[in-house]
Order: sequence, then structure tokens, then C-alpha cells
Amino acid sequence: MTPTADNPELGKRIRAAGIDTNYHDTGSGHPLLLIHGSGPGVSAWANWRLNMPALAARSRVIAPDMVGFGYTERPSGIGYDMDTWIGHAIGFLDALEIEQTDLLGNSFGGALALALAIRHPSRVRRLVLMGACAVSFPITAGLDATWGYTPSIESMRALLDIFAWDRRLVTDDLARLRYAASIRPGFQESYGSMFPAPRQRWVEAMASAEVDIRAIPHETLVIHGRDDKVIPLEVSLRLAQWISWSQLHVFGRCGHWTQIEHTQAFNRLVGDFIGQ
Repeated sequence: MTPTADNPELGKRIRAAGIDTNYHDTGSGHPLLLIHGSGPGVSAWANWRLNMPALAARSRVIAPDMVGFGYTERPSGIGYDMDTWIGHAIGFLDALEIEQTDLLGNSFGGALALALAIRHPSRVRRLVLMGACAVSFPITAGLDATWGYTPSIESMRALLDIFAWDRRLVTDDLARLRYAASIRPGFQESYGSMFPAPRQRWVEAMASAEVDIRAIPHETLVIHGRDDKVIPLEVSLRLAQWISWSQLHVFGRCGHWTQIEHTQAFNRLVGDFIGQ
């Protein structure tokens, strides 16, 4: 499969940890690995489409569909857990012969990015955590609804209302597009198996231990939307307190879609941080 005008979500393909992986690779310079969130029907392109061109002006930007999401292979019998996703991410870097990368993770991807940096510190240069589901917290109604999504246009519209502070972003056309993405062959089957109720246990499974977070040596940028209804701001406040070499940027009038609701400011912030 190759990118087409009808479906720009299709990128290059490579075998990573034995998994046929769909990914985007643009720009030049030090690599920056982007790890998407876990919304229904998500893909790397859907998550990062507004950010990749700007960030590619300063870095080699690489954005895979993590196993279980997007257009990456869904192997029969695979277990979707942190070990699997970290193994896939490291296998992806190995397949591209990337020894060290800057790392940007969104929500679920933030939890994965943090855990990867803890387990494989030499593979990460700088770390960016955006709305990261990375420490323990009482599950929000927004996250429970996201992980418990059952496909319908109405359910998708309700999720978009949760994700965005700016309701002008939430249109019927967008709801129809994201609903259509969520019911592509294999998408809901894998997604529905990842986070079954009761879902507090998956928050705990995503979380890294405080002692490990405090030991992180990487320079870290923590980003959050003040009005996020999916991952509470308190999570990023704790991350910024626990990571010794960190800075925190909070966007007001912003929900869980920092990279979409404040695209230009987000791109400048991240670009300046990784471009130091």
C-alpha cells in the first residue's frame, strides 16, 4: 500500500519486531519519533497530520501506526499491552537503524514514550509528553468513554465533544469521517479488545512508577491542555514535579487536542525544544 490522494494515512511499510508496519517518514536531521494516542479509528496521520510538515523543517519526523492501530498489521493472537507496544517501537527503531531519537508521545503514546525512555534510556535523546496517560489517576468519564467506544456517528460526535475545547472543530462532517475510520476492517475488532471494562486497570497498566519517573535523565517537555476532560492536568503537574530536568507548558482554552487546537504554538514549542 502506498499513499494516495484518497487516503494519505497510508505511508511507507517496514517489518518491525516481525510486524508489517505502516509509517510516515519526512524531513531530515536528528530523528523525532511520534507516537499517537488511542482514540477509536486513530492513525499516525490522523493524529499528527497538522504537525509533521512543520516539525520536519528541523528534524527527520517518523510516525508509525502502533500495532493494533491504523494500517499496521494486526497479528492473530497478539496481546495488546505495554510490553508488546514497547517491543514494537524498539523493533521499529531497529528496522530503521536509528540508535537514538527524540520522542514525542500523545496520551496513550505519552505513556508508551515514558515507559520506553525508562526501559531503554540510551535510545532517547529528548522527551516530549503531551496529555500523557502516564501515572495512576482515577479514570475520567472522558477516558472511560473513549476506551469504551462502540461505533456510531452519535458516539463519535460525543467523543469529539469531549476531546475538543473549541466546539467549532467538532462538525458533523468530522464525526462522519472519524466514524468511518473507526469501522474500517479490523479497526474496531482490535480496539474493542484493548481496554475492556472495568477500565481503571488499564490506567494502572499504562502508568509508570514514581521511582522510575524520578530517575529519568532525559530533558523533558511536558504539555497539557488546561481543560482536558480525558487526561486530567494533575497528571502532567506530577510528571513535571517528578522529572528533574523538565519544563511544563499548559495551554488554556484547550482540551485533549493540544496539537490540533493550538497547532502553530504547539509546533513552535516542540520544534524549539528538540532543535536546541
